[in-house]
Order: sequence, then structure tokens, then C-alpha cells
Amino acid sequence: MRRRVSIFGSTGSVGQNTVSLIEEAGGPEAFEVVAVSGAGNVALLAEQARRLGARIAVTADETRLDALRDALAGSGVEAAAGQAALVDAASEPVDWGMSAIVGVAGLAPGLRLAEHGGILALANKESLVCASDLLRRTCGACGTRLLPVDSEHSAIFQALRGETAEDVERIILTASGGPFRDWPTEKMAFATPEQAKAHPNWDMGVRISIDSATMFNKALEVIEARALFDVAPEVIEVVVHPQSIVHSMVGFRDGSIMAHLGPSDMRGPIGFALNWPERRTLPLDRLDFAALGRLDFLPSDPERFPALRLARQVLDMGGLSGAVFNAAKEAALDAFLMRAIGFLDMAVLVEHVLETAGPAVAAEGPGYDLDAVTEADAEARRLAGLWVAAFSGN
Repeated sequence: MRRRVSIFGSTGSVGQNTVSLIEEAGGPEAFEVVAVSGAGNVALLAEQARRLGARIAVTADETRLDALRDALAGSGVEAAAGQAALVDAASEPVDWGMSAIVGVAGLAPGLRLAEHGGILALANKESLVCASDLLRRTCGACGTRLLPVDSEHSAIFQALRGETAEDVERIILTASGGPFRDWPTEKMAFATPEQAKAHPNWDMGVRISIDSATMFNKALEVIEARALFDVAPEVIEVVVHPQSIVHSMVGFRDGSIMAHLGPSDMRGPIGFALNWPERRTLPLDRLDFAALGRLDFLPSDPERFPALRLARQVLDMGGLSGAVFNAAKEAALDAFLMRAIGFLDMAVLVEHVLETAGPAVAAEGPGYDLDAVTEADAEARRLAGLWVAAFSGN
């Protein structure tokens, strides 16, 4: 019997790798693809839908619906557009769903996927940063298995197989350090979006690449690790590992450390989630340790990369402060891409919004709903917009 799957964010880097692995594993003969979704690249979205025999293709951009319909003409694939259409498509029952829409826009479809039971492969880290209690509550109520697809959290998940939570002493997230790990702060102040998106190790989208350059990506992962593995904040560490071969480590109370190593290829964690609980052959390069020669580890610097310090602040605050943090981060990134603010100004903006809006949402209890998350997100973006306007003199 074919497994029913949906891929939300199929045109992004994670989504494209997911599509390639599904095709490698048999494509439409092995999987019943219910839905695929993208945003502006409707040509690729339509091509994926045709190749996979998807039932529905959804673009988040309502202005591109006609273009998507034209690209799908004669295929029998239904075309839809907009946020409501994404949620509707996510309502279609599946056995395995990939949540890879970038940003808070992926939260509502991801929550709807979680209502099916089965497996939710989560590449949208913002879902846990903004609404960890809500997502975990939904998964628990519906019997859904949540599998992390971030390379770091997949590594931790795999290192913890067969272990007990009481034995865990440390969770060590590794960070590449991004393109600016060796730059002095004075030079980083003048970094351009083009320089910031040039990740030295991973082939990723523009936004996540810049998040890596600022270490906001790692800050989100610290918050995500707290939510996924239910450990105290002080257990979570971050070290810079330039080679990106050790994806993360878990230290145990007997002093031993289990490290997960692999090539810098997102098909590894995606394939693990796709095939779980089995391991199957994946088309990845095998590590040649003699060629590697060395693996380096350096301390992370929260002064040069204040996003890490702000993540600790979010963990201390609790409530919906993660939603505020993420919204401010997304707004800051938008402003940087438009060259309205500088590279280092992004962290200044996020800290301002977190200190302004954070206390009001920190007391929010674990019973919050999606509307509460949306309200916190909107208020943070409003405050961020005011800060950018004042900064630029508009």
C-alpha cells in the first residue's frame, strides 16, 4: 500500500531535497502524493506536481494562481492559492507530512498536518519557537510522531535513541559560524546581503543562510532544542564547528559523548525522517576521514553574535516570547534585505522588540491557541516597523 504524503514548502531547498528522495524511492509508484506547496516559483511547483502525480498544488501567492493553473493545464492536478488554501490542503489526511514552509507562515499548515496522526517531519523550526506548547499538545492529542528535520536536532534525536532522559547531561549544538566567523565586528557592520547569504558549507535558501550568518538560526535551534527534548536551558550548549561534519552531540552523566557525523547534505536528516523507524540507503557521499584530516571546535561568542544571548533571554521569559522573538527576527531580516538597516542592526532591533513586547506575553500560559500566537507575532512586527522607520528617519 502506498504511503500518503504531502510536502509543504516543496520548492525550497528542503522541499526540493524531499522531492528528490521520494522520486529516488519510487515516486508515484511508492507514494501517493496528496499536496505540494510553494510560493513564487510556480513553474517548479507545477513541474513537481506533475512528476509526483500530486492531487493538489498550492501557491502561497494568490496573485500567481492563474499562472499555476496554466502550468498545470491538462495534468489533472488541482491548483489553489493563498494561506487558507494551504491550510485546506494540509487538512487532507496523510501518513507523512513535511512542514518546510519558511517562517511563521508554516505554523498553521504544520498544525493542521499534526492533526492527522502519523508522522510530522518538521523543518519549520519557527513552529516550535513560536508555539511549542500548542504544537506538542496537538501532536500528543492526535497521536502524531514529531520528527525533527533540522540537521542538528535530527542528530540529537538519533543520538538519544535507546537512551533515557535522566542520563542526559549536555546537549551540544554545533554551528558552522557562517561566512563571518573570522570577520572582526567592525567589518561585520558593513556586510551586505550578498555576502551574508554566501554560506560556506550548506546549500540553503537566502533567508536561512542569512540567519546562519547572524547566528539567529542557531538561536532558534537553542529554543527548539529546549522544546523538543524537554531539557533545562543550561543543559544546551553551542560550539562553532567550521567543517559542519559533526551535526550535534549528546553528553551523558557517565562522561561519554555521542556525536552524530555526516556530510553537509540535508538529504541525510530528511531521509531519516522519511524512512523512520528504519534506515535505508541514501544517495549521500560517504565521509573520508583521512581526507578530512581534522575537525575543529571553537567557543561561540554571544558578544559578536548576540542572537545566542537573546535566545537565552527568551527561554528565561517563557510564554509567547518566542513568537515575539521570531517575528522581530523576520522583520529585521526583511529590513536588512531592503538595505534599510545594517547587518549588526538586526540584533539591536530584535532586542528592542523583545524587551518592549516580551514582558506582556511572557505570562501567557501553556493553554494558548493559534490566535494568541498570531496576535503576539503581529504586535512584534508592528513594533519592529516603528523601530525601522525611526532608524531610517522615515
